[in-house]
Amino acid sequence: MCPGNNESAGKRKSGKTPQGNRWLRRSLIEAAWAAARTKRTYLAAQYRRLAARRGKRRAVVAVGHTILVTAYHVLHQGCPYADLGADHFDRLDPQRLTRHLVRRLERLGHRVTLEPLAA
Repeated sequence: MCPGNNESAGKRKSGKTPQGNRWLRRSLIEAAWAAARTKRTYLAAQYRRLAARRGKRRAVVAVGHTILVTAYHVLHQGCPYADLGADHFDRLDPQRLTRHLVRRLERLGHRVTLEPLAA
């Protein structure tokens, strides 16, 4: 379930995932489809973010990989699972979210001017 990653001269190219345990892979993909349809979770947000750019099937493989890595860390470190939340990516880079929302409004035909709030 590790995604193929080839890099040359600073250019990253995705590749095929290597063959592994087919039962584990199918179980993780099924769990990823279920996680993608949940509401207000990190895995659903990750799926939506990747599916918009890369397609649904690649996004599901990435979510399955995230589930596998998360399960490893939970079992290895013995700590409980803590979901990062659906707004995790928005909290990482608020300026990106602002630019995205401004572009969406401009595409709908609105003129947008942003003014900072007076503290």
